[in-house]
Amino acid sequence: MAKNTGEPLHILLIEDNEAHAELIIHGLQDNEKGVSVHHVMDGERALDYLLRQGTFTGPETAPRPDLVLLDLRIPRVDGLDVIKTIKTTPALCRIPVVVLTSSDAESDISGSYDCHANSYLVKPLDFRRFTQLLKDIVNYWLGWNTRPPAE
Repeated sequence: MAKNTGEPLHILLIEDNEAHAELIIHGLQDNEKGVSVHHVMDGERALDYLLRQGTFTGPETAPRPDLVLLDLRIPRVDGLDVIKTIKTTPALCRIPVVVLTSSDAESDISGSYDCHANSYLVKPLDFRRFTQLLKDIVNYWLGWNTRPPAE
């Protein structure tokens, strides 16, 4: 149900578990054909992508995401530090960040919101519930939600 602007909607998936990443990518792209998912496996690569550094030097290699899906437990740069960087960088601060993680620890939930994550979702163990969650993410964040203009 994503708004059809003719342009693909870009999701940056930051997930170090390859099996989870494949499932998420498949679920997101199955739900909405106008979605383009860009996947990185650690916080350092995520920041390179977002700040267009290293191998991600331009919009053709790193299109500005309409949504960031972030697992908290990622190598090199912690997920909370990724959120902090996004939310304190003027060119990025309006991008919604949805934490999609296995942790239901109160400290992780509080820490994510303290860093200004827009949403915190715990990955369901049940496959059907997980695929429904992915559909709901796309429908809400890229369909119903009105995104602010890029700065």
